[in-house]
Amino acid sequence: MSDHGGPVYSTAEGMDYREHERTYKAFVKLGTIFASTAATVIALLAIFLT
Repeated sequence: MSDHGGPVYSTAEGMDYREHERTYKAFVKLGTIFASTAATVIALLAIFLT
């Protein structure tokens, strides 16, 4: 078998790091919004249903 080295990301063509970071930041922001919305709904349910 031939020896295959690991991928070299710094020289790989087609890697758009700006887009990767933008997508990651949007994912984290959306996750934070969803988590805070869920926590608010649970808190309101606890207040009004007891």
